Amino acid sequence: MLQALITGISGEVGHGLIKKLHAQKYKIVAADIKDPEKEISGFLDKFYKCDISNKNGVEKIFEDQKFDVIFHLASILSTGGEKNPELAAKVNIEGTLNLLEAATNQALKDKKIIKFIFPSSIAAYGLPDLKEKSKIKKVKEDQFLSPITIYGISKLACENLGNYFSKNYKLLGDINRNNLIDFRCVRFPGLLSPDTIPSGGTSDYGPEMLHAGAQGKDYECFVRAKSKIPFMAMADAADVLIDLSEAPKNKLTRFVYNVHGFSVTAEEIYRMTKKFFPKFKMIYKINPERQRIVDTWPEDVDDSAAQKDWDWKPQYDFGKTFSEYLIPKIKERYHTR
Repeated sequence: MLQALITGISGEVGHGLIKKLHAQKYKIVAADIKDPEKEISGFLDKFYKCDISNKNGVEKIFEDQKFDVIFHLASILSTGGEKNPELAAKVNIEGTLNLLEAATNQALKDKKIIKFIFPSSIAAYGLPDLKEKSKIKKVKEDQFLSPITIYGISKLACENLGNYFSKNYKLLGDINRNNLIDFRCVRFPGLLSPDTIPSGGTSDYGPEMLHAGAQGKDYECFVRAKSKIPFMAMADAADVLIDLSEAPKNKLTRFVYNVHGFSVTAEEIYRMTKKFFPKFKMIYKINPERQRIVDTWPEDVDDSAAQKDWDWKPQYDFGKTFSEYLIPKIKERYHTR
């Protein structure tokens, strides 16, 4: 039986990932600064209350457990990061470094490769202006890597740290540690979930509309109506991480991949939400700082490498995401007819 470590289980992706790994008979060890919610606690074989930026705490986990794969989800998101960039850098970069170092030491000791699956973000991109954003349309993995947020900067830094630990760690050392860490990364778009209420992300206007509509609340959207970025159903996000972790190593041509669900404007999300919750009311109250961040993210991403290398294909398009995934679950959550 394979054993997985998941950090950041209280976040949006953690819930779906834990349920899917449990269904596949993984032993699941989790680490987070918050206790697990009842919904997922029964799926965990072991839980550690741990701040990943605490090196001693991370090392304790690896002293107690042996892992086949690590899903490192813990991070401080874009909006939250801008409120405290020093803390975001500490958690996002130093925390990832602690995990990579501990995983490498364990792999060296056990003479066994450990897979390290890292969710990055479209926040790693930084387009210079709206004219360029409109002209480029689909952005490839190696384009426009000039993020303006500490979140995007830290994600990009961790992508490169992971690649370093996989291929070049201690180049001048007396022990060849190369290839002990099998680092694999995806850049996620905005995520839409019926299960968790988002907090701290700049793409949160999408899921926030949905949850407000389901609860019969009005909503103030903090970006312009025509703001357009890629999104994905949360159900697909969990599948992405598992599919990438299970892809044959010899088929992978990159260490970081774009993945894409559908690209929509804020207005299109509003109209789709209103279709299912006709009484939903929304006004646009632009937050200049958050708008500026969204304006640097691409309208769409080129995920042809993921399609080719590990047969990536989303289950949900925009319409199906709402009608078959979000709406049934969110109505059940809020007991809405």
